[in-house]
Amino acid sequence: MLSPKDSPLGKLLRQYVTVRIIRMDTIDIGLFEHDRNNTIYFYLLNADEQIYLRYGGRDNASPDTYLNLESLTLAAAKGLELHAHRPPAPPRPKPDFPKNYSLLVERTFARNQCVECHLIGDYQNLHRHQDGTLDKMVHLYRSPDLKRVGIFLDVPKGLVIKETNGAAAAAGLAAGDRIAQWEGKVVWTFADVQHRFNETPRKAREAHLTVERGGKMVEVTMALPPQWWWSETKFRQSSVEPRFYFDDRPLSAAEKQELGLPAEGFASRVKYVSSTARTMELHGLQEDDVIAGIDGKRVDPDAHTASLYLILRKAPGDAATLEVLRGGKRIEMPLKTMQMSFRK
Repeated sequence: MLSPKDSPLGKLLRQYVTVRIIRMDTIDIGLFEHDRNNTIYFYLLNADEQIYLRYGGRDNASPDTYLNLESLTLAAAKGLELHAHRPPAPPRPKPDFPKNYSLLVERTFARNQCVECHLIGDYQNLHRHQDGTLDKMVHLYRSPDLKRVGIFLDVPKGLVIKETNGAAAAAGLAAGDRIAQWEGKVVWTFADVQHRFNETPRKAREAHLTVERGGKMVEVTMALPPQWWWSETKFRQSSVEPRFYFDDRPLSAAEKQELGLPAEGFASRVKYVSSTARTMELHGLQEDDVIAGIDGKRVDPDAHTASLYLILRKAPGDAATLEVLRGGKRIEMPLKTMQMSFRK
């Protein structure tokens, strides 16, 4: 670490053995499991590989929203405290290694190339796609964003809440609360919370938190809004995600009513079309078009936009027929999707 030795963080880190992993060839990815598209990710653990806490994570806005020296200093201090008291170790996850994935072996080991984090995540999904176990809501949307449930952290203070709105405010969470447990699991950092939040079944409709408030522990049940698990996928460039090169937004209830579309439908308005779509002749969408349906469907239990429907229900290379509303006219428009390789 480059922190000055006499700085608060430097003094803490001198009590650690710091290790930077630059190749994932022999790492137990069953134990060290996380979203492989984070910019940085730290594990604070002992020599027996008992993980005390995690540090890292990201949100839709930025790869480093929750990363700064103040919160890292808090995490390093907590790691030393936990090490001194040595809490009971949880059961170790089933071991798993990069060599267990034949497609990854062909891409890396067989060519004497580096095994990198993002490659592991992508090839795990390719294997899941092959064997029929890929769950896109789980495996593509790996980093649930706390802001989608209305929790905004005071980042330098770790898990202290700065403000709330939406589901969090309705549940009674408030500024000054410190998140202490998520679904009964102790959490110390944003990475801990995001890891536990990601373990929540995607059909769940509530989450259970314990917060420290005024020196007391308070139990809170928070309702989870639709698509609470959604997070941006563009920066991942996953090989199992169909690419169609347009962005959209969900229609409001009033807009759906005005257009005579079902209130629970995934109708959305196009807000951006990439030149790639035109170059590759994928579709003829224009900004401000309304996509009212896809392949005769207008409603999906999990999707709230046309783009999300395509990601969840189509594979790369699939085609579809869009029901498009433009200038008061209804258009049936063919759409093709593409597969993108992630820095292969």
